[in-house]
Amino acid sequence: MKELSIFNQLRPVTVGFDSVFDNFERIFSDDFFSTPSSYPAYNIVKTKDNHYDVEVALAGFNKKDIMVSYADGQLSIESVKNNQPKDEDGNIIHRGIAKRYFKKSFSVADNCEVKSAELKDGLLRVSLERIIPEEKKPRVIDIK
Repeated sequence: MKELSIFNQLRPVTVGFDSVFDNFERIFSDDFFSTPSSYPAYNIVKTKDNHYDVEVALAGFNKKDIMVSYADGQLSIESVKNNQPKDEDGNIIHRGIAKRYFKKSFSVADNCEVKSAELKDGLLRVSLERIIPEEKKPRVIDIK
């Protein structure tokens, strides 16, 4: 049986927040914090109102080495498994620059949309936009 958390205690008095609580449950679970990895380095940048970029430092990787996917509110960036074969002539004496396997996942809000992904100069940039429905945008109410 699942332990009753603060998020589960709030469920009976809220409507429509299930995915928010599910994300918090996942974030605060022991599994989430058990294997923190700083590789590869990344930034999350707010570029302008409602626009965000996830920037991942991927020097030495090319488009064929990386997979970017989005499903169920999870943006995942991972390397395609590669056994790093020898170069064409078999002349590698020392391999100090490794293309090691990685997987980074980010929880994305329901109202955010992944717009594009670009790899340029060793930096992968995944652009997102927060979509605000017309009924949620600020407006002035006419007084009759």
